Amino acid sequence: MTHSKSPPASLLNYLKIIAILAILYLFLVSIGMIGSGFKGLGRGFAEQLMSGTAAPLIGLFIGILATSLIQSSSTTTSLVVGMVAAGTFGEDPIVAVAAAIPYIMGANIGTSITNTIVSLGHIVNKNEFRRAFSASVVHDFFNAISVIILFPLQLYFGIISKTANWMASLFLGAGTFTFKSPIKMITKPTVEVIKDFFKMQDLINYNWLLIVVALILLFISLKYLTTLIRSLVMEKLEAFFDSHIFKTWVRALFFGVFITIMVQSSSITTSLVVPLAGAGILQLRQIFPYTLGANIGTTITALLASLVSGTHAPLAVAFGHLAFNIFGILLIWPIEKIRNIPIQMAEWFAKLATRNRIIPIVYILVVFFLVPLSLIFAVR
Repeated sequence: MTHSKSPPASLLNYLKIIAILAILYLFLVSIGMIGSGFKGLGRGFAEQLMSGTAAPLIGLFIGILATSLIQSSSTTTSLVVGMVAAGTFGEDPIVAVAAAIPYIMGANIGTSITNTIVSLGHIVNKNEFRRAFSASVVHDFFNAISVIILFPLQLYFGIISKTANWMASLFLGAGTFTFKSPIKMITKPTVEVIKDFFKMQDLINYNWLLIVVALILLFISLKYLTTLIRSLVMEKLEAFFDSHIFKTWVRALFFGVFITIMVQSSSITTSLVVPLAGAGILQLRQIFPYTLGANIGTTITALLASLVSGTHAPLAVAFGHLAFNIFGILLIWPIEKIRNIPIQMAEWFAKLATRNRIIPIVYILVVFFLVPLSLIFAVR
């Protein structure tokens, strides 16, 4: 009786690596589809929301809602830059930049919705979900605490707008740069093909279908990505991250900046570590400084774009986004007790979410959509 030989371990490992790369591509395409679908549904509405000036607090919530709808803080920042350039906030650039800053603060909170949605892909496994969800919401809590501290300082002292105007005056006349995200270059054609296919079906609103299919692909890709990563390189990858990339908080932070500049999306940067957190490869305290780096990295795209205009106000708005994130890190990170607050809140909220798994869905709907929408319309 003959027994068929099982393939050698090295061949199996190569096949697993190919499978991981294929599933990672599917994961990135699904994130691109979610962004494209939300933009299709919400961009016009977001532009209407942001068409006029508003009180600073309402501007903050407009920024949250607009970014949640279009899934991109860079796009929201670009809209605000356009509004400033068009004189929507007034002709005086100093006044215009100060009025635009609350929108930018809101965009920082709204951008963390994507990685929170990604964490729902782990919802069927209690331990995986607890780790993945805490890794995603630590970003939310840090951004919210930054706003709580910096919003009053900006309102009464203009700390961010004054810094932004000063930075813009230093850089005015600098050369322009362009950079294309390699991730977007390889995923955008696939996203466009899928989008065009749904368009051709003569559906009333193909964007909803695009989002639903994207979420299904996201859940499938996360399920197999986590399993394959764990089976292939759990110990080696964990040791590599611990000894190299995430060895110190400075390395983790700069890695977050670098990756976000490369992929030109903090949503993708922070979403990439969610499956690694779910698999137990990365710890929450390693991920936290990495997400802070992503916050800084995401401002570079708008900064490079605003250099094209060569005028003070748009450049100052982009610098305002950068200044807000740097001030947030400088105020929160050095003091251990304050630094631990987002981590402790994320761990507590993740435990709560694993006990009742409807909580994360309610959290996304209420924080990113219902509360901002209610406040905006109540005031208007």
